[in-house]
Amino acid sequence: MEQKLNVYEMRVKLYLLQDIPFKELQNAVANFVDSALCQNESLISFHETNCYKFYSVGTLWPLERGMTYKKDQIYTLTVRTVEPILAGYFSEVLKNHYTQKMKGLTVENRIIPHKMISEIYTLSPVIMKSDEGYWRSYMSLDEYEERLFSNLVKKYNSFTGEQIEEDFPLYTNITFLNRHPISCKYKRISLLGDKLSLQIADDEKSQKLAYFILGVGLCELNSRGAGFCNFRWF
Repeated sequence: MEQKLNVYEMRVKLYLLQDIPFKELQNAVANFVDSALCQNESLISFHETNCYKFYSVGTLWPLERGMTYKKDQIYTLTVRTVEPILAGYFSEVLKNHYTQKMKGLTVENRIIPHKMISEIYTLSPVIMKSDEGYWRSYMSLDEYEERLFSNLVKKYNSFTGEQIEEDFPLYTNITFLNRHPISCKYKRISLLGDKLSLQIADDEKSQKLAYFILGVGLCELNSRGAGFCNFRWF
């Protein structure tokens, strides 16, 4: 019997120990989660290995209207994964974890229900890494969509052990939600990405992969906060 894939969501209440400018937020949040992983010997090598991570990290809510997330305020960070062992670890560790910039207070857990998904839209930019820079400078839209889809299928096959083919639509329409590329700080460099909306096809394979996206994010650097997705049901 096929084991059901679940998307586990952890909503972490965070207390900020310092002001964090918006441009530094993504790195600060990623460092909070990374350093929590590194508390466990068996997860250090997982963190350091170049492999699919199967979790995605959101940003802080509520969004600040200004350019700074404020010291002594409480925000919510959403972390999702399709890996149950990792979900259990995050649930236990993140509520007591802290860095110089933020401290975990509580974690609220849920499994995202299996329902028909009509739309997926990214809350953080989708990043496609390349030595050639931003994708629009060297790639057509068709090539971009092909790589976006191929990355997802490979990620899904790697996690499930299945070998599904890239012979279905996934979405019926793609919309770019930004007029200009969005800069994302990654380590000591900045990468350019885009926020997307996908109208999800209603066939079984497309729905299965759309649900998977909610846990792992779109494209690359999802564990660093890129390509984190929200959704609408039918």
